[in-house]
Amino acid sequence: MTVFDLPDFRDHEQVVFASDAETGLKSIIAIHNTRRGPALGGCRIWPYENDGDVVMDALRLSRVMTYKSALAGLALGGGKAVIIADPRSEKTPALLRAFGRAVDQLAGRYITAEDVGTTVPDLEFVRLETPHVVGISEGGAGDPSPATAYGVFVGLQAAARRALGTPSLEGVRVGIQGLGAVGFGLAELLREAGARLTVADLRDSAVERAMRELDADPSDATRIHAADVDVYAPCALGGVLNDDTILEIRARVVAGSANNQLAEDRHGADLQARGILYAPDYAINAGGIINIGHESTRNAGRPYDRQRAFADVARIGDTLERIFDLADQEGVTTAIAADRLAEQRLLEDCPAAA
Repeated sequence: MTVFDLPDFRDHEQVVFASDAETGLKSIIAIHNTRRGPALGGCRIWPYENDGDVVMDALRLSRVMTYKSALAGLALGGGKAVIIADPRSEKTPALLRAFGRAVDQLAGRYITAEDVGTTVPDLEFVRLETPHVVGISEGGAGDPSPATAYGVFVGLQAAARRALGTPSLEGVRVGIQGLGAVGFGLAELLREAGARLTVADLRDSAVERAMRELDADPSDATRIHAADVDVYAPCALGGVLNDDTILEIRARVVAGSANNQLAEDRHGADLQARGILYAPDYAINAGGIINIGHESTRNAGRPYDRQRAFADVARIGDTLERIFDLADQEGVTTAIAADRLAEQRLLEDCPAAA
């Protein structure tokens, strides 16, 4: 079987395998679609157990980035990079610079950014080898996590209004799975809006911080999907909506920042059958890429303006409302509706970044 035969290969334009013996770099860069502009997508560093998982992640996530950019109306395409390494013990400046050289060889067709296992300081090392990096201090936008968290917050508000009929989040019970930069940022915004929080993370220190600072209730990280809450917000790794978990979800809304939340496409229909409103992940978690799209290099030469960028991020709520309406009108799942809307925008002429 070749990469072309894999189920996650969906007309990808380019898949690059990059290695460097001296630094130990083993990486895959997948470029899915550049019709609207250069492929933008973060670099994920993870100790994958087998080569199949690496390729699958690169293919799936790059396609998601194409749809995410199109849905957000950005003059960007979709790509993704993955590096096989433990970010806690094997990530070195030399390895990051070797990755930067691999990115540079693509001559701007792929632009890299932060993702799981990478940080803004990591990207500064990548930037030493290539200009095709965003989300660093040089561009102005910096860490995309606050924008991603804000986008999930406004998206969650839209989903709660639709499914719960509530005009505000006051008293709404939200279960947050994962308290990384985005998950904790979302928790802060929700608490400020009056929501009641139940949280889980593999790190006890993160849960204890949320309990102390946000008056959150703790939950088992393996069982929070089944918590007695109104909204379940997956903010860790993907695949959490599957045959086992969906049957146990008690929430009426699923709205979180994690990528690839549906283990398989068919699970969107399973959620719908149980009366659970799903906010498609690549629609609700687009705040980071929208924010990065406002960096001067992608923004007609103008300096980055945080207020203007976050105003665009706030439109994620409107996008989700359109997806929910489309799903109702066409009798399909919200996941299918999001795909159709993104595919429609892919076929449209892309306006210059404004």
